[in-house]
Amino acid sequence: MFKVLIFTAYFLAAFSGFAQGSLSEVLKKYNSESIPYITADQLLESTDKVIILDARERAEYNVSHLNDAVYVGYEDFDIEAVTKKLGNTSKTIVVYCSIGVRSEDIAEELKAAGYTDVYNLFGGIFNWKNASLPIYNTNNKATDSIHAYSKKWGKWLKQGIKVYE
Repeated sequence: MFKVLIFTAYFLAAFSGFAQGSLSEVLKKYNSESIPYITADQLLESTDKVIILDARERAEYNVSHLNDAVYVGYEDFDIEAVTKKLGNTSKTIVVYCSIGVRSEDIAEELKAAGYTDVYNLFGGIFNWKNASLPIYNTNNKATDSIHAYSKKWGKWLKQGIKVYE
């Protein structure tokens, strides 16, 4: 009986949402990788003019965001409004969210609308903050507070002050 209980516990743990051992494994589970990733280091090294889009919800963006990021949302994302604002379809665009799942969806919509140089920020704003890179509040002041989305996803944020609303 004890062996059955141990086996059952192991089986449930192995297939739970918390069994992933790394962020890469989580992204492989939820993303199709139809949009190429760009790392924080690659984004920082980019010499091109890059447009950064925040694909999180307004409450998340208001707590903190990447410098000069344009809020586009996720649930209320409007492709027509965004394409009107962005214009030229050859611009380099990097989309991010908390870890990189929602941003892939938004990036796919941009690709379908004709944008040709679109990237998904690997690990999203969490990975950015984990690399000790700055994030900013609505007053454009550096902050350590970051919306952690949920307890499940917040575990990937290792640095900063987790905010849940």
